[in-house]
Amino acid sequence: MFHSVLVVCVGNICRSPVGERLLAARVPGLAVGSAGIGALAGQAADATMAAVAARHGLTLDGHVARQFTPHMGGSSDLILVMEPEHRREILRQAPQLAGRVMLFDRWTGGHGVSDPYRHPSEIHEQIFIELCAASDAWAKQLGSRGSR
Repeated sequence: MFHSVLVVCVGNICRSPVGERLLAARVPGLAVGSAGIGALAGQAADATMAAVAARHGLTLDGHVARQFTPHMGGSSDLILVMEPEHRREILRQAPQLAGRVMLFDRWTGGHGVSDPYRHPSEIHEQIFIELCAASDAWAKQLGSRGSR
């Protein structure tokens, strides 16, 4: 049984904050956090992604980007990454985490979720929809009874 999940992307300002908030909403009682392998540490969520999320009723208010550390990963039962390259980087830093790291879109294609950073709002919208579908799928795997 999983009690804690860490969602990881690169900057921790677009994909992983959305993934974190979506999973937390879909799986009550699950401790969900996020980080970046090249985090823009201390930054708020990307304004474009925050606006897209808000249009869908999800707030990214209060998010502060954090840098991934092996200790952080070791404190999580499951680490969900946005791209295969993120998995490789985490395992380079902390090979002992191999059994905990999976793709965020594992149940909805398993190809990875593209980075919308510095792309038009329409791309952020598309990525948000992908993250919603992947979050719904993970919620089912993690035992949630509902989604939004």
